[in-house]
Formats: sequence, C-alpha cells, structure tokens
Amino acid sequence: MNGIKPFSLFRDFDGTLVLLDEHGRRFSGVEAVRLFPLTDPEQWISICDADANELVCIDDLGRLSPQIRELLEEELRMRSFLPIIRKIIKISAKADPSEWQVETDRGKTVFLVNDDDDVHRLGGGRMLIIDSYGTRYLIPDVYRLGSASRKRLAYFM
Repeated sequence: MNGIKPFSLFRDFDGTLVLLDEHGRRFSGVEAVRLFPLTDPEQWISICDADANELVCIDDLGRLSPQIRELLEEELRMRSFLPIIRKIIKISAKADPSEWQVETDRGKTVFLVNDDDDVHRLGGGRMLIIDSYGTRYLIPDVYRLGSASRKRLAYFM
C-alpha cells in the first residue's frame, strides 16, 4: 500500500471494527480518527486500539483498497457530526451569548454562541462556529452563502 504497513479491516459479527495488522495480530474495537478533520479530511487518518494507541496512520485514503476505504469512510461518517451551515436566518443582538438560527445540511436549528471567540475564521472563506454545548458548525465558504446570510454574519468576519 505504498508506505502504509499492510493491514486488513472488517466488522466483527456484532458490528465491532477489527484490524488485523501485518503480523496477523487482531485488534478489536479499533477507532478511526481524522487528525486534521477540517483542513485535510481525506488525509492523515489514525486507526487506534481501545487504549487510544495508534496502530496505523494513513496519509491518504485514496491509497487504500476500495473495500477498506469504504469501511473507513463509513466509520468516520458515524463518528463525525459537523453540520454544514447553508443559510443564516437570524443572529440575535451582538451581546453575548448570541442566538443563531440557521439552516444546515441536516435541517434548521437554533443554538447559542457564548462569545466572539467561538466564531473562528479558518481562511479560504471557511468559518467554524462552536455553540454553547461544544457542537461545531462549518461554513465551508462564506462567499457562497446568500447575500442576506453574509450580511447577518458580517459582524463576525
């Protein structure tokens, strides 16, 4: 696999993710973790054992067999909850906390943002908003939002 130590990955009879390493050792209950989930979601994936010890580090999902890649992508989707903001309906007064009413790829929602430090500009027009419960919301490109949404967001840009 071009520099990646050989391994196989499958689900056990109960749905548990299992890794067999190059020596045939079996690791049950492994977890896949994106090391750079916002900047490189398709690269640098770590597969860790139940004690969080890294077993395999994958520099690029595209270098894996289709079967392993599909299984890893499924696992990563199940672990990731990062709603994508498509429209900003309303942001309450600029006092803290502010209430945000948005439309995401998962539907409409309302959440509180404790202060301006929870609105992060990531570069390239991307923004990450963290609500009062720690849930992260991504705006992949501010400039692709409608003009009304951009106007509501202007204070935070």
